[in-house]
Amino acid sequence: MLHRVLYAGLWNGHLDYVKRLHVTSLTAIFGNSPDQPEEGESEKLLNLYWNRAELKKEFAGLREEKFRLQELITQKDGAVARIKQQLDHLEHLLLDPEWADSVVVYFQFRALNLHCEKKLAKFAEQLKQQREQRRQSQQLEDWGRSLEDEAEEVERQIGEQRLQAQLLEDQLQHERHRLATMNGFIKFLRRRSLTARLDDVAQSIHAAQANEEALLESLEEIQNREPPDVEGLDIGSKRLINFTILAFAQQLYLHFCDDDLASLAHQAGERSVGAINYGTKKECDELVAKVQKKLKSLEKASDLADVLQKRARLIAEAARFGSDSDALPNPETVSTVYAFSKLGLTKETDANLLGANYWNLNGILSR
Repeated sequence: MLHRVLYAGLWNGHLDYVKRLHVTSLTAIFGNSPDQPEEGESEKLLNLYWNRAELKKEFAGLREEKFRLQELITQKDGAVARIKQQLDHLEHLLLDPEWADSVVVYFQFRALNLHCEKKLAKFAEQLKQQREQRRQSQQLEDWGRSLEDEAEEVERQIGEQRLQAQLLEDQLQHERHRLATMNGFIKFLRRRSLTARLDDVAQSIHAAQANEEALLESLEEIQNREPPDVEGLDIGSKRLINFTILAFAQQLYLHFCDDDLASLAHQAGERSVGAINYGTKKECDELVAKVQKKLKSLEKASDLADVLQKRARLIAEAARFGSDSDALPNPETVSTVYAFSKLGLTKETDANLLGANYWNLNGILSR
């Protein structure tokens, strides 16, 4: 608070100096004739000058804000115009008998694509959380074990110090008893050496007690130590997660690959309405029915853990990376889709899901 008051005083003093300087300049200009403005009028002129400068700054700031808001309004107007254009285009398609049914199918496929994307994103998030929790538990367990070992070592040293102190106490008592039981002549001859020995033992006891106190403080520090921050997932863990996510993405692809539903859903997610004509009303109705049937059966699917694990291993064996620090594999090395029959046979199909960004894989995979 004090430094603010001092700073304000210095600043006001600086302003007074500047004003006096301008007044002196005005006096030099006008001279001392009776027609000159008085000193009070000079102060008014100077204040008017400063106020004008401040107003110019404020005006410049307002102009910049005005231009920024105008630019923002222009952007918003453009966005509104584009949306209106899209709505007009959609209305035109719905009014056209040849396109109305295709519009319905388009949004069915678009919803299917979004459903698969959300399902894959949820699966990936749960998988990442499991890995992170497992890693956190392992790190905390390792830290606790290390802390326990460190505490045990300090406790062992404390025990040794206490034993040493006890032995020294016994030695001190023994020397004192020995000194007390000596006859007068021998005590006179050996008193100095025995006293020095007693002092040495006492100092050793004091040092042992000091060491014990230091060890007790170390033990308390260890027991009160806060756990370390948990480190993030390493590259190896991220790669394992990505292999499993790719395996689940392939599972979704295989589920909707009949009648090319997966590809049609992907196209609907990439293109705008009206870009694809799905055929006659009958053909459109059949596509909608197939999509709904597949969506219902998808929710009933279960026991995928073994399948995903097996597929993830195959993906991992084929995957190649641009560098050791990359968590994402090269798309062309994971472009084989693996399907397993009930007899345990493996069928391979070429489909570069990562390269084509099916189900928004590029935005879901760990990096």
